[in-house]
Amino acid sequence: MFLIFGLRSKDTIVGSRLGVCEVCGATAAQTMVRRTTKFSLFFVPLFPVRAARYFVTCTNCGRSRGAAREELAAV
Repeated sequence: MFLIFGLRSKDTIVGSRLGVCEVCGATAAQTMVRRTTKFSLFFVPLFPVRAARYFVTCTNCGRSRGAAREELAAV
């Protein structure tokens, strides 16, 4: 009998905003992403393993940085 299990991360785009990138210094659109990680059994995601994490990604240079949930709610 085979038991197939693992972790799966899924990124969901929450929104975007115009801002200055901390790395490249350009004023560009920044995409806000919510990442959830779930335990999966036979390729079916069952329950979350860790709390959701939030990231902001610069569309100019592609650099991602962590963001607080309150920062995303302000936009």
